[in-house]
Amino acid sequence: MTAFLSASELAAKIKPGTKLAMPPDGSGASVGLTKFIIENGARGLHLICAPVGGLQVDMLVGAGLVATIETSAVSLGEAGAAPSFTRAIKSRAIKIMDATCPAMLTGLVAAQKGVPFIPMRGLIGSDILRTRPDWTVIENPYQKDDPIVAIPAIRPDVCLFHAPEADRSGNVRVGRRGELQLLAYASATTLVTVERIVEKSLLGDEATAAGVLPSLYVSAIAELKNGAWPNALWGEYAQDTGEISRYAAAARTREGFDGYMASFKQSMAP
Repeated sequence: MTAFLSASELAAKIKPGTKLAMPPDGSGASVGLTKFIIENGARGLHLICAPVGGLQVDMLVGAGLVATIETSAVSLGEAGAAPSFTRAIKSRAIKIMDATCPAMLTGLVAAQKGVPFIPMRGLIGSDILRTRPDWTVIENPYQKDDPIVAIPAIRPDVCLFHAPEADRSGNVRVGRRGELQLLAYASATTLVTVERIVEKSLLGDEATAAGVLPSLYVSAIAELKNGAWPNALWGEYAQDTGEISRYAAAARTREGFDGYMASFKQSMAP
């Protein structure tokens, strides 16, 4: 049964050393829960991006909570490079498991399907294989002289995302964001923050039920208004480009990052 918790209680579910998966900016990253995760002090996190990271990833790295990050990119989009991530990579403060977008999604699909790996083309001949000894080149068992890369399953301990709404049964509306459903299917535990909890059953409407993640795959939910801000949340609010740019400028230095996060903790929403 899905648990309904406060934001701080939900964040406390993320323990030190957790393999934590999250979606990219604009696809339901739960930026609002970041301050609670930082306050909880869960260090040594292994972040898994589906397939890229953004503002929330950069904040967790800047707070010193991340040991490893598995991703195809970390960026603030039009606001430029992710400053805390860039600083951590240059100083070798975190381990990077470099990937491609298709490879990240392939690994998560393997976990969803309960198989140890899925073969994938397009990687042989690239430099990325030099940095990923866990990606194995195998022979196609059905055709000679046809090598292919086996991408191992990526199995997060916890996935975390933000959605517009959930109902009292624990069903969550994710709309067309298939990456959110994929994260829930691939992960041992699914934590969700939502704008609101509604009384009607989200599975009751045949026209929209396909865009609802059933409660069977949802471990716990917390109501957190404006929980994706300053990112956009589909059907709810637009991206606050100015605020993301303000973060990007402030976080260029460690002191600037600390100052921004202090104010971010005080006031989450515009």
